Amino acid sequence: MHWLPRSILWLFGLAVAGVLGVALAVAVALAMAYPNLPDVSELADYRPKLPLRVYSSEGALLGEFGEERRTLTPIQEIPKVMTNAVLAIEDTRFFEHGGVDYKGMLRAALANLGKVKSQGASTITMQVARNVYLSSEKTFTRKIYEILLTFKLEHLLTKNQILEIYMNQIYLGNRAYGFAAASEAYFGKPLKDITVAEAAMLAGLPKAPSAYNPISNPKRAKIRQQYIIDRMEENGFITADQAKEAREEQLKIRTASNSTRIHAEYVAEMARQLIFAQYGSEAYTRGLNVYTTLNAGEQEAAYKALREGIMNYERRQKYRGPEKFIAMPGNAQELEDAIDDALANHPDNGDVIAAVVLEAGPRKIVAARADGEHFEITGDGLKPVESGLSPKAPPNIKIRPGAVIRAVKTPKGSWEATQLPEVEGAFVAVVPQTGAIRALVGGFDFEKNKFNHVTQAWRQPGSSFKPVIYSAALEKGFSPATMINDAPIFFGSSVTGGQPWEPKNYDGRYDGPMTMRTGLNKSKNMISIRLLQAVGPKQGQEWATRFGFEAAKQPAYLTLALGAGSVTPLQMAAAYSVFANGGHRANPWLIAKVTDHKGRVLSEFTPPPVTDLPQAIPARNAFVMSTMLNDVARVGTAARAQATLKRPDLYGKTGTTNDSVDAWFSGFQPTMAAVSWIGYDTPRNLGSRETGGGLSLPIWISFMQHALKGVPVAEMPVPPGVVNMGGDWYYEENVRGGGVSNLGMDGSDSNTGSAAGSTPAPATEERSRILDLFRN
Repeated sequence: MHWLPRSILWLFGLAVAGVLGVALAVAVALAMAYPNLPDVSELADYRPKLPLRVYSSEGALLGEFGEERRTLTPIQEIPKVMTNAVLAIEDTRFFEHGGVDYKGMLRAALANLGKVKSQGASTITMQVARNVYLSSEKTFTRKIYEILLTFKLEHLLTKNQILEIYMNQIYLGNRAYGFAAASEAYFGKPLKDITVAEAAMLAGLPKAPSAYNPISNPKRAKIRQQYIIDRMEENGFITADQAKEAREEQLKIRTASNSTRIHAEYVAEMARQLIFAQYGSEAYTRGLNVYTTLNAGEQEAAYKALREGIMNYERRQKYRGPEKFIAMPGNAQELEDAIDDALANHPDNGDVIAAVVLEAGPRKIVAARADGEHFEITGDGLKPVESGLSPKAPPNIKIRPGAVIRAVKTPKGSWEATQLPEVEGAFVAVVPQTGAIRALVGGFDFEKNKFNHVTQAWRQPGSSFKPVIYSAALEKGFSPATMINDAPIFFGSSVTGGQPWEPKNYDGRYDGPMTMRTGLNKSKNMISIRLLQAVGPKQGQEWATRFGFEAAKQPAYLTLALGAGSVTPLQMAAAYSVFANGGHRANPWLIAKVTDHKGRVLSEFTPPPVTDLPQAIPARNAFVMSTMLNDVARVGTAARAQATLKRPDLYGKTGTTNDSVDAWFSGFQPTMAAVSWIGYDTPRNLGSRETGGGLSLPIWISFMQHALKGVPVAEMPVPPGVVNMGGDWYYEENVRGGGVSNLGMDGSDSNTGSAAGSTPAPATEERSRILDLFRN
């Protein structure tokens, strides 16, 4: 048996040689691989991709742009409860091992054999190495590189630096990178305010962000959260009482339907375009913070006012039928799946929710929402869709089981059937003295229609343009007391050189001689046309440019008197600001400040005082016009404004274009100028009874009820050069023997003085102007 010891020695020698050979091979491989590892020194100054964020003037988040939602948070600002939750589930011994947890690896191996329960073998350092530098493929080579990178990271960085990178870098679903972004995405709150239960929920996301997403998979997320709370208690991070409280806490998960974010999508997109033009693609990665001039409260008031105004109009429209019809399976689970699929393609639109009809009859609709809730629509809630419930309704209109419909909650808490509007709208409010935009809503819904009607919609302003013509007339010797004949005007083909033109008043009535002030109150077209005749279309066009309107879009024809040119709502707000601020031109602006992710100011704009702005029209002109616009809001076509808001410092003008295609209200209080507009993108009649006073004025009033709350009544200061005589305002030089006293009486104009520009045009000159009106 002497061969046995020798055999054992040989086997031992071979084993040692094998081990040494493997070790040598590994050493050679490591020696060759180590120099090829990426340089990790840049992580010492960790700079991840940070999104562009847009804020209101108070700091409320309006929007963010970039592939990754991320808020870079230093480790000392991350609450202990959050790091403890992560350590409890991901790497309990993080501060004890050197990057590779050999005990953890042994536990993982035993777990694979079914021996014990384990949290896994990947340490936080290994995850940082993998997430920052390596792909997700599972190969032996990648694992070697991962371990080498782990050692390198542990050698160059402190534990806190590694933990900080992990807490900011890890992907947590919902486009959120890092726990600060995830806290906002899932709970709508800053990370510093996180609770134990919320921290445990977030800590469960790194393993599988989709599987444990509390929005899409609440049941699995809850199970994972409870396990992490147990781990936190086992490791002494929380007490038994804290664990019990955390297990029982009802979390408020942030979803699209309960999001508290300010509705300022059009503003956020405007800001994005402006910043991209300056910074290029870096705008989306360097963590720029853009602070706008927007006021969050006023923005929300504008958003709600415009949507309410549009939905009120929609209630008066013919029902166009359900958006879709689906088959109704008999199996309960199949039916639930069919409803889910249908509503996924027809998401809620703000407070206008989508639902699938389960039962339908003349007196009741039962429908199911996306969240599974069933609700009933009865009584007055059925009126907007009565035609769809009629037994004679055509198939495409009839509401029946399987129909996808829309509904809204009424102020009384009941449901009302409705439909998504086809009509569009716009609202904008600016500070007259600076031009700062305080609120802007570019349409009914940004996701439905991204076209910004405030800045991009060129529409006819109709009668809301008349104050510009009246303002020009004041400089020609007219006054609010000038008598003007509200009588029909006819331009024959011999004058026009083409088709005869016989303009009409909106209401078809002609009231004869009236003051210029009354003419504006009643929005008489004949008065406006006669004024532009006296001023001259070319001079009227030039005067309009002083308010910021483009000459090319305001043709120098008499139709300019009726607002037949093209303007945007933002231009109208700037124009009415001229009346509100004493005649100065304040161009609208949006971005007040841009900072980097550390709060360092990169650019900032401070508006000049109003007295330093260009003088667009004389201060006395702006004052006299304001008194006339105040009358419109008091006793004229916009009398509803003062009747509702019950304050005397309101000014404005309604506007309804030919065939009721566009409905406007443009107005101001001395601290705020605002414009509302409603119309179809492809211009068409809004309805024979629809006007600016009925459609757009209520939107303006609703906004002003919020914006002027607590704002003291403001009086317009009386500038030099005007006097009050007989209860009306005149330019000083026109008080006695100057200015135009009447216009259009008995077929001719007359004046009682020789003020410059007050002499009526000779018949031949007037005929020439009319001919110019119709020449192409």
